[in-house]
Amino acid sequence: MSPQKSKVEAYLEAKRAQIDRLGPEAAYEVIAKKDGAILIDTRPAAYRESEGSVPGAVIVERNVLEWRLDPSSPDCIEEARIQGFKPIVMCNEGYASSLAAQVLVELGVNTAVDLEGGFRAWKARGLPVSQGQEDSVKQ
Repeated sequence: MSPQKSKVEAYLEAKRAQIDRLGPEAAYEVIAKKDGAILIDTRPAAYRESEGSVPGAVIVERNVLEWRLDPSSPDCIEEARIQGFKPIVMCNEGYASSLAAQVLVELGVNTAVDLEGGFRAWKARGLPVSQGQEDSVKQ
């Protein structure tokens, strides 16, 4: 008999069913096309400092994500207003980013997707990473 899922696991599974998700390699390829896909790093500064950052990612910490990526918000970042904007939301391991991407879809940012496995999966695949914190913080 397999153990029953926790409530949070069931919740996460239900939210993931409502969004698109990309693996690290697929996300890298989509971003490289430069047609509006932007990697959004929602990790806290401590993770970026200790584990590294993805060059070119736009840093929008999770506590302000909705306000920065909602094009109707007066606090929206300019990247979210570009034609074809497609935020690829990244956290450290791919859990919080699933929930964040689903909230963005609820807000009408229907192009929001989740990066499967988060930063750690990106790094494990040998995709570009720089050590320390990048300067592209949007607060």
